[in-house]
Amino acid sequence: MILVEDVHKRYKTEHGVGKWVLQGINLTIPSHVNVGLIGVNGAGKSTLLRIIGGADYATKGRVVRLCRVSWPMGGGGLEGTLSGRQNAKFVCRVQGRHNDLADRLAFIQDFSELGEAFDEPLSTYSTGMRSRLQFALSLAFEFDVYISDEVTSAGDAAFRQKAAGAFKDMANRAGVIMVSHDESTLKQFCQSGIWITEGKAHWFDQIDDALRAYKDGMTK
Repeated sequence: MILVEDVHKRYKTEHGVGKWVLQGINLTIPSHVNVGLIGVNGAGKSTLLRIIGGADYATKGRVVRLCRVSWPMGGGGLEGTLSGRQNAKFVCRVQGRHNDLADRLAFIQDFSELGEAFDEPLSTYSTGMRSRLQFALSLAFEFDVYISDEVTSAGDAAFRQKAAGAFKDMANRAGVIMVSHDESTLKQFCQSGIWITEGKAHWFDQIDDALRAYKDGMTK
């Protein structure tokens, strides 16, 4: 279970502090429920996802994680001056995987399909390559809840198909919280939905109800 308690978020700008992206978000996300975050561009979906995953922090409020939560797949959090292999080694050691380090690295390199680029600095990677590495890193470890930001859209058609299959297997054994702009992807993987609008979050037990509220809100 994940508790989001009175979470507010705004960022500093060159003119001072910006407007509130999130305002007073309160959510209880049950275990083993796959949830889609829905909203227009700029609504704060990815911001809330990063805060839930611990890659960003609330300006006010807190997130209580009563389970093992992955970092956001498809997001940042890796060091650009290090190679894919060096980043993977660091993550493996942080996760306490010293004894099977070689096997984990082999899996990450194989699944990400980065080839020789696995030993090149991340600063040379495209956005898709970074997403593939993040996805492979997350698959290499067991979490109770996986955080995903448009990860199934990374790479070419063959890789997207492979990623979707792996993501489905993962979603069948653990909870997922995901952002996607593709309605069919949300319906494929998610049971419940969170519609984010005007800095507020609205929970729906059924993803179809969340999508309906989102569409209705766009017509008003």
